[in-house]
Parts: sequence; C-alpha cells; structure tokens
Amino acid sequence: MRQFMQSFLSILPLAIIISLIFFGWWYNSPKQKGKWGEQRVNDILSRLPKEYHVLGDIVLKTKRGTTQIDHIVVSKYGVIAIETKNYRGDIYGDDNRKEWTQLIVTRVTFAKRWWKTYTYVTKKHFYNPVKQSIGHALKIKGLLNAYPHVKIIPIVVFTGEAVLKNIKSNHHVIYEDCLLEVISGYKATYLTDNDVQTILTILNENNIRESVSDREHVKNIQTAVREVNETIKCGVCPKCNGHLVERRGKYGTFYGCSNYPQCRFTVRRKRE
Repeated sequence: MRQFMQSFLSILPLAIIISLIFFGWWYNSPKQKGKWGEQRVNDILSRLPKEYHVLGDIVLKTKRGTTQIDHIVVSKYGVIAIETKNYRGDIYGDDNRKEWTQLIVTRVTFAKRWWKTYTYVTKKHFYNPVKQSIGHALKIKGLLNAYPHVKIIPIVVFTGEAVLKNIKSNHHVIYEDCLLEVISGYKATYLTDNDVQTILTILNENNIRESVSDREHVKNIQTAVREVNETIKCGVCPKCNGHLVERRGKYGTFYGCSNYPQCRFTVRRKRE
C-alpha cells in the first residue's frame, strides 16, 4: 500500500500539469468560446419582456447543407436573427468584404529586461459576420412566405473583449450591452399574437438541430465552401450564376458579377 501511495504521489504533479494544459486548451478553444458567447447573449435575451420569444441554436436546411443560427427572437414587432461573435482584440470590416480582420496586440515584459516592453501583433481573418447574419435572415424569410410583410432584422453581437474599429455597415454590428436597446427600438407592429405562434411553430418544425451534430454541420459548411470556390474558379457567380468580370477598384483588382447592380457579389481572390 505504501509503495502504491509513493508511486501515486510521484506521478500526481505530472497528472496535474497535464490536466491544466488540457483545461487551458479546452478553455481557449474556438468552439468553447463560441458557446460561452452564445450563453452570454442568451442570458441577456432572458431579460426581454414576455412578448418576445427566444429560440436558441437553430439549425435549418439549405441548398448546400445546413445553416446554424445562434438566436432568433420573434415578437409582434418582427423576427430578429442574431449572430454572436465572442472575440477579443480589434475588429475591422465592412459590409462588402468577404472576410473581416482581427488584430490581437500582446505586450510582454521579461524579468531580465524589466525596462523594456515587447509588442506582439497577431492578425487573423474570419468570415464576414454581416453576410452570415443576412444569410440567416434570408433563410428565415424563405420559410415565412405566408408573411411577406414581416420585418426580419439581422444583428451581429460581439461579446468578450472585442473592440470594434472602423466598422462600416448598414446593419446592426453592436456590443452585447446594446442588444436590448436595439431590439426594443423596433416598435412597429407587423404580426398578431396568432401570427407569432404560427411563426414559432414553423421555425421549430424546420429546426433539425437534434438530427445534426456539430461535426456534421461543420462538414456541411466545408462542403458548401468548396462548392462555392469551385464555382468561382469557373468564372461563375455563386449567387445568381452570372459571369464574373474583372474590375478595378479602390483596393485593386477584383471580380464582380456581370449582373451588377442586381447582384453585388464580389471576390478579391484571383481565379485560377
């Protein structure tokens, strides 16, 4: 027994270190950060009056697979599609960019050189959340053909330590603290109480979250991205099947749809 305890105590520090490393990796994983951001928004939405109905983690079928919507808020004032981003650092972007930029600035001072501070900048890119949220709103609109007059509002909410820098958008790109204020700002009535209940039924009936795992959803997204990229390589607009035409703009050469201004699809990456 004593030998067993000695062996156990000898490996205990190593086990603790490994556990801490694993916990740190799990704690900082994008998936977990995303879930915490969504939970934060869910807590905020729970403070809405009873006339607002909140649906969370909705997965809907699309032509290319599935799309996941973090939250949908339904009331007599319309339908709100919320996309949550739990990021840190400075965020740059606008409506037309395919990708937005995240800059994380880290300043470090070492003990041996306490008088000097080193600055490290990490630059990352992520898919335009406004385009993502608009896509969600359009999908919802497609399900609600019986209510063509209903207002569907896309909102992008940043939680965490993100700082929105030079964001140029015609849509709501906000901090979590502003979410309730933005929602309560819509007061025009579009729906009756019966309409609201019918829409909730439609959304719940089309929600396939229980039959689709996170891994399957990610696989569907990857497949859709590959299909879009292949379409672009062939010189075809993935939105309307028009031709991609080379154009020059303020930021250099890009490809735009020949059906402009009816279709405003653009891509900066050169076709191969």
